[in-house]
Amino acid sequence: MDALRHGWPIALAAGPVLLPVETAVASQAKAGRMLVSSARAATLKLTNQRAAAEPNAPVLIRGAEAFDLRAALPIADPALDLAAPLKGPFVAETLDFEEAAIAALELARIAGILPAFLVDSSDAGEAQPFDPADIAHLADRDRLVIVTRAKLPVTASADAQIIAFRSADDLREHVALVMGQQSGDRVPLVRLHSECLTGDALGSLKCDCGPQLDAALAQMAQEAADNGGWGVLLYMRQEGRGIGLVNKLRAYRLQDEGFDTVDANQRLGLPDESRDFGTAARMLELLGVPAIRLLTNNPRKVDALIEAGVTTVERVPHQLPDNPHNTRYLATKRDRSGHLLE
Repeated sequence: MDALRHGWPIALAAGPVLLPVETAVASQAKAGRMLVSSARAATLKLTNQRAAAEPNAPVLIRGAEAFDLRAALPIADPALDLAAPLKGPFVAETLDFEEAAIAALELARIAGILPAFLVDSSDAGEAQPFDPADIAHLADRDRLVIVTRAKLPVTASADAQIIAFRSADDLREHVALVMGQQSGDRVPLVRLHSECLTGDALGSLKCDCGPQLDAALAQMAQEAADNGGWGVLLYMRQEGRGIGLVNKLRAYRLQDEGFDTVDANQRLGLPDESRDFGTAARMLELLGVPAIRLLTNNPRKVDALIEAGVTTVERVPHQLPDNPHNTRYLATKRDRSGHLLE
């Protein structure tokens, strides 16, 4: 991930060398082939029906001329489609390192960069070795541990405690905010909240994240104050449903062009949902919370936690009023992502 963020090439074990198009520092690099996702290749008219059904699958493409970085970036970034509409012609080639390519695209997503690479480019620089099998370590929940905790009075409640979690394989640090007195006799009200800088801190009206966060904290504080209950907010560092801040803003730009949030993510070659609910389950395990009442409108979130071993005794609705800027966003949540909204 560090290599990709710095723009260095990575050498796949038993595979080619891949240079990240977005961040590459080797300005003179050229390659005859590029690796992109099938969702992005679909906009270049290069995928068949099978590939189109798997938007995150890798596709190997070749152009009439070698790709340099100036030509490759508009191919990688759909936000530049209007500025650079003419691309190609390209052909899709047989991919003989598919498993490694899938891992490379996933690594790009985790690093928060566009999932696009020059393949075996000239003048790429010294490559960093990458064994695709190593990506499985990022899914090892047991490496997540509690590193510290402290009292943290907040606006919603002066009786709150913050707990920080860290994994050796992940630079993101998640936190939990516990309100009220933890008790094994009461099932806590729990909210999984994925980080949203634009909504949580800047007051964005494009989503409902900020109001959802504030309402969840208020509802948990009410539980603790009136009912002798308690609540847990899991604040997950999974900006943009797991695609990262910069890619989320790219998706916003595509939404300005008329695409909904699902299509925008897919045009970027990224999943419309890639949050890691297994990490949330591990956080609850470390907190000693075996059963929860989950504050959510998303039944997939309930199913994901149950699958991860968390007993969910109740889904508590968490719908808030829309505004003129997020009406379509909420409709997409309802109609395409299955959220239970009226």
